Amino acid sequence: MSEELAAAPKERPPAPRAAPREVWKKGGRLLSVLLAVNVLLLACTLISGGAFNKVAVYDTDVFALLTTMMLLAALWILFYLLGTARSPGAVPYRDAHAGPIWLRGGLVLFGICTLVMDVFKTGYYSSFFECQSAIKILHPLTQAVFVIVQTYFLWVSAKDCVHVHLDLTRCGLMFTLTTNLAIWMAAVVDESMHQAHSYITSHGNASYSRLAPNPKRAGDAAGDQCECKTAICQIFQQGYFYLYPFNIEYSLFASTMLYVMWKNVGRFLAGPAHSHTHAHAHARPSVFRETFFAGPVLGLLLFVVGLAVFIIYEVQVSGEGARTQQALVAYYSFNIVCLGLMTLVSLSGSVIYRFDRRAMDHHKNPTRTLDVALLMGAALGQYAISYYSIVAVVVGTPRDLLAALNLAHALVMIAQHTSQNVFIIESLHRGPPTEEPPHPTTKEPCQGLTFANLDALHTLPACSSTPGLVDPGGVQHPGEAVDVILPPKTHWRRRCLKDISLFLLLCNVILWVMPAFGARPHFSNTVEVDFYGYSLWAAIVNVCLPFGIFYRMHAVSSLLEVYVLS
Repeated sequence: MSEELAAAPKERPPAPRAAPREVWKKGGRLLSVLLAVNVLLLACTLISGGAFNKVAVYDTDVFALLTTMMLLAALWILFYLLGTARSPGAVPYRDAHAGPIWLRGGLVLFGICTLVMDVFKTGYYSSFFECQSAIKILHPLTQAVFVIVQTYFLWVSAKDCVHVHLDLTRCGLMFTLTTNLAIWMAAVVDESMHQAHSYITSHGNASYSRLAPNPKRAGDAAGDQCECKTAICQIFQQGYFYLYPFNIEYSLFASTMLYVMWKNVGRFLAGPAHSHTHAHAHARPSVFRETFFAGPVLGLLLFVVGLAVFIIYEVQVSGEGARTQQALVAYYSFNIVCLGLMTLVSLSGSVIYRFDRRAMDHHKNPTRTLDVALLMGAALGQYAISYYSIVAVVVGTPRDLLAALNLAHALVMIAQHTSQNVFIIESLHRGPPTEEPPHPTTKEPCQGLTFANLDALHTLPACSSTPGLVDPGGVQHPGEAVDVILPPKTHWRRRCLKDISLFLLLCNVILWVMPAFGARPHFSNTVEVDFYGYSLWAAIVNVCLPFGIFYRMHAVSSLLEVYVLS
């Protein structure tokens, strides 16, 4: 028997499991980027060409391209959802940082407003469908379907690290991202032309009218019978123009989430349920919790005052000269005060971080990398407008109160963007929040613990005999006090950081509302218009201002994450 055992082969330990081999990503990414660049250039060509009267590109051509792109993107999304649902190993990892709940919640909110805009747009074009091309009615209906499909897709799949059909998935994500950027460009161009036409109509300046784009295109209407004359038609028209900012933000939010998904295609994480260092994946914060209430209260006060100033500005800016000057003085004064306070608060947050004991998080994080890049890139738009304004005020004439306020506004705008970016970027790179280390005392590791097995207490190193012990029956031992485990109090530095993040968040919201819903002091204050000429200044503002508006909303999303991480 022993010989048989000796002859039997010895059992070998199982060989260590080989790590999954990561396939080469560069080829698929290059192919998808080339596809996106070519499609985006085609869309840019048609959209920009359709914005000018002398170019034989009509808005029907733009609508046809966007409708085709949205249909193709929706079909690919359905293919992705069905393909991953049928393949159990299609998504072995999920990125805990991608698609946080506040980002997906904002996407849903802007998506709902976009659907309302599509209803208004359909009603507007249906008011004179006899002389309109069918594509103008089909476009908003297609966009509504696309928004519903894409919102569901991003809600359930934003965290996916897919590992099937890698090249096809990368191309599909990039094509969908390009579709959202094309929708964004079309909305920005349409909204900018509407604002320019409204400005010219209200001021009645013939010199500006010669240079401004004419919103009435040759392919838009078949004579006077297609003009919007009824009351319901005008309501639909004004309604969908006021809802354009939500459509613009929806497209940008979706684009950022799609880019993170594209970066996560084929990515390997530490485990199937990977959740990296940041604690926001498990945190359940409540608004105004663990704060000093100074930040939220002051932020809400500025928000309400800003709304009042915005309403006064919209009412008075189109009036006579004196009322326009009063509106501009109120607008600039509020912005200077608000931006100045935001600058001081952001600098205070950076000073607090000098005493923060949390370590910096240097792990790979596509979401954070994209957030930082978008904050820095989008700020360039407002930087450009501010520097053009500084040159026009310093070199040009006249030198009156409005010029001084305009100069101060441009300078404080640069300071606010710089200080806020420094604060947000440093906050996003901080490690998870940790409690303050206890004061060094001897034999304190066991303080506050409850043991079911009292014999196991002596096996713990450096354990003191003082902590209160409770046996399984809940009977307290005589002479020993029971220590109740209470959540530690938040340190004052963390409370200050939460106040700062909430204050900046509310201020960025009101600074997004003003330009997004029609405040254009760049044209009402004629310093820059007289210095650069309407055509050049309009081009600068129409190109740079959308990035400044996007910066505010993206800063809101980043500050909400900063609040959670604090």
